[in-house]
Amino acid sequence: MKQDFLRYQAQTTGFSMAFEVDYAQGNYIYGKDGKAYLDFASGVSANTLGHSHPKILKAIHEQVDKHLHVMVYGEYIQEKPVALAKLLAQLTPAPLETTYLVNSGAEAIDGSIKLAKRVTGRGEIISARNAYHGNTHGALSVSGNEDFKRAFRPLLPDVRFIRFNNFDDINKITNKTAGVILETIQGAAGFIIPENGWLKAIKNRCEAVGALLILDEIQPGFGRTGKLFAFEHFDIVPDILVMGKGMAGGLPIGAFMASHEHMKHLQANPKLGHITTFGGNPVIAASALAVLEELNSSDLISQTLEKEKLFRELLVHPKIKSIRGKGLMLALELESPEYTIEVAKKCMEDGLIVFWLLYETQFMRITPPLTLTNDEIKKGCDIILKNL
Repeated sequence: MKQDFLRYQAQTTGFSMAFEVDYAQGNYIYGKDGKAYLDFASGVSANTLGHSHPKILKAIHEQVDKHLHVMVYGEYIQEKPVALAKLLAQLTPAPLETTYLVNSGAEAIDGSIKLAKRVTGRGEIISARNAYHGNTHGALSVSGNEDFKRAFRPLLPDVRFIRFNNFDDINKITNKTAGVILETIQGAAGFIIPENGWLKAIKNRCEAVGALLILDEIQPGFGRTGKLFAFEHFDIVPDILVMGKGMAGGLPIGAFMASHEHMKHLQANPKLGHITTFGGNPVIAASALAVLEELNSSDLISQTLEKEKLFRELLVHPKIKSIRGKGLMLALELESPEYTIEVAKKCMEDGLIVFWLLYETQFMRITPPLTLTNDEIKKGCDIILKNL
């Protein structure tokens, strides 16, 4: 199967891990080798409730028995997508109210850029250096690492970049700016948190010049940082909220959310301002609704910050230079990219799955399911410390 994988399935690098998966349950992935692997990556923050969560499986099975795809997005009324969008509106502050469901975080980024241009009538988009927003043409255009962009130019025009946490650059946001798109916590750049009221100052500047603030919560959203969405830590509300990854517990989904008035701009001049065949798929919406209901009715989100404290207490070692991030979105800074990959491989041999960050590969990613227990945290940390 490994030979078939390498030959017939398109690869993203020349050094895939090629781990052969048998099944996954709870916070573990089981390999064809018969071993259990504790999952500290959760599909790069996608498996919010771990693997094969019973409430997710129940929701999926019930919807599969009713119907799968029936019509292109936005034409038919389907129970689960409507319930999901309504619950999101109930759990987020005004003016966020109306949700457009799509297939991935990157597609949601593209939709949010279009919406900002449509609402403001402007063309300029401002993003942050070292940002990562996805790999579609539009999302890549507003990502801030040239090494990943160079081979695909020309990209979208009128995209400008500011430095994350730099107050001097805020004045680059002007009355020509349609939208400012930022990760609430920068991911690929090293899990960088906005500091000293910088994000609030960005929001104030957007309001002053009539630009829209777009916050990318694709990775930190859905409880990972101790709030349903990370922006709740910073006393602001975005004009457009982008989500994905952990939203549906491991199934492909994305969404962008704004006020009802803003979202109406995609209905006319032109009509079909954004259109997607499989966005709002009822099976995936059922899964996402189950995730959101479980997060809302349990104490998993409130536990996240306590689990962060435990990680920080346990992961003390001379080889760990720093621990960045918030909640269960943590990154261990090691001495070099090569060393991080070496440690990750040794951890895998000992039954622990860890990964690294896209840009700053000297950082080891710790983004486990929110269902991770304290005993599992201790077990995984012991494996990491053993292999440093």
